[in-house]
Amino acid sequence: MMLTAHTKLRWIYFALTILTITAGLLTRSSYMPRPSFLATYAGDTLWALMIFWAFAFVAPRSASWKIALAALAFCFAIEFSQLYQADWANAIRSHTIGALVFGRGFLASDLICYSTGIFIGWLLQKCMAAGHQNIK
Repeated sequence: MMLTAHTKLRWIYFALTILTITAGLLTRSSYMPRPSFLATYAGDTLWALMIFWAFAFVAPRSASWKIALAALAFCFAIEFSQLYQADWANAIRSHTIGALVFGRGFLASDLICYSTGIFIGWLLQKCMAAGHQNIK
């Protein structure tokens, strides 16, 4: 059974998503010593990178810039949603999974982390595409 190029890409994006989730959880873990700068910003940067890979998985034929723009809009929407502090929303955010997905409170610095993570994803995807072109 031959896999199509887009199916192969999906597997790559799936693996990158899982690796990024693992790295992000490690940045929040007490098992891995890290400088305070990384402890503060790496998790949010990796979260946005994971969103980029997930969007690339869903739409492997889309242009890199479209994936980046969609991922950035999603991440920014989640961050700005944290300005909404209704009891039901805070109840979701009070659980570990809810906090990991929706965050707890708005931080402008998170917008910079998200932009950085998505830029890294865009750049890596462009490098992967360039490497693929050189292999042909």
